[in-house]
Amino acid sequence: MKTQWRLFFIALLLVGIGIGMGVAACSNPSNENHQTLSADTSNALAGKLIITGSSTIAPVTTELARLFESRFPATKIDVQTGGSSRGISDVRRSIADIGMVSRKLKNSEQEFQGHLFATDGISIIVHQSKSIENITTQQVRDIFQGKIRHWQQLTGDASPLTVIHKAEGRSTLEVFLNYFALKNPQIKADIIIGDNEQAIKLVANNPNAIAYVSIGAAEYAIMQGSTIKLLTLNGIVASTDNLLHERFPLRRELNFISRNDNNPLKKAFLDFTTSIDAQPIIKEFGFAPTLH
Repeated sequence: MKTQWRLFFIALLLVGIGIGMGVAACSNPSNENHQTLSADTSNALAGKLIITGSSTIAPVTTELARLFESRFPATKIDVQTGGSSRGISDVRRSIADIGMVSRKLKNSEQEFQGHLFATDGISIIVHQSKSIENITTQQVRDIFQGKIRHWQQLTGDASPLTVIHKAEGRSTLEVFLNYFALKNPQIKADIIIGDNEQAIKLVANNPNAIAYVSIGAAEYAIMQGSTIKLLTLNGIVASTDNLLHERFPLRRELNFISRNDNNPLKKAFLDFTTSIDAQPIIKEFGFAPTLH
């Protein structure tokens, strides 16, 4: 009898231990999950970035920022244009977190950390009504130096040319002058503008105008119904596909620049711009994306 009671108490004890272990086993994962969720919450991206600079890069950056903000609702990204020189100056003076520079960084700008996210090209644009389809390097040089002043020297049309040129401080201007071996004082322009959109609107509204703009900006404008067209350069088509395959000669880098610091929001956004998720947006704007 005593043996039976002893066995009964032992069984009760074992059941109690088993229940206790079961409770512990059930409660521990809950505690771990709670700690993990708390850690995730505390590490969630939050804050604001100010990005300034190139008017070529600003539209695609705005769209990238919108997608990024939708994924991280506690973030805000303010994109402002003004030219590559502004982006460099603002980052240098700590006014902006990130600068947009639509060209390769110079030796004098090695203080910045560059982030190449896409490649663009620069193309000559004219009104769709013009019969011209191709232009040569020498013709471009002659047009912008005032040696060719009438369309009849190109197409047989007697109308005078309206030459549109970029303002100082714009990377598109620097790349254009460098490629065609021109100096800014040599340029004989009728109109000086700031960004690509201004040039595109002027050419679309003036059949006698000629300008140079970002291939991406021009392709995007054409998709939106603009009455401009891109000319081939020395027989090579100005297109995103030719940029991707490095066939179009007048190419340039599209860079973000920043100071080398430990800002997690800045790093997350810059990494996002070279992610697979960013590629469709970059291609939509006519640029060739860089995948890191």
